[in-house]
Amino acid sequence: MAQIMQEDDLDKALQQWLPGWEVAQSGKAIGKTFKFEDFPAAMAFMNAVGDEAEKMNHHPDWSNSYNRVDVELSTHDAGGVTERDIELARIMEEKAPSGQ
Repeated sequence: MAQIMQEDDLDKALQQWLPGWEVAQSGKAIGKTFKFEDFPAAMAFMNAVGDEAEKMNHHPDWSNSYNRVDVELSTHDAGGVTERDIELARIMEEKAPSGQ
């Protein structure tokens, strides 16, 4: 089973690699809202990330409303944020248009 990240390590990862990501109020997830030009752009992002998430067998909790995608990542079987969440968040950053 994946190891939950320590608070210091999580804070460092968010600051170094994940601009705009925050620890959820519960402390057991990280989240971000991505905004896109329009609905097709938001869906293209979700499809691209979905393919990668499926390969990892690590699926995000997310929702879409027109040009916005709200994401929350947590490794549920570990009960918190793990390196897998950081890895998927980094993939999301790569797939999102610059300036997110």
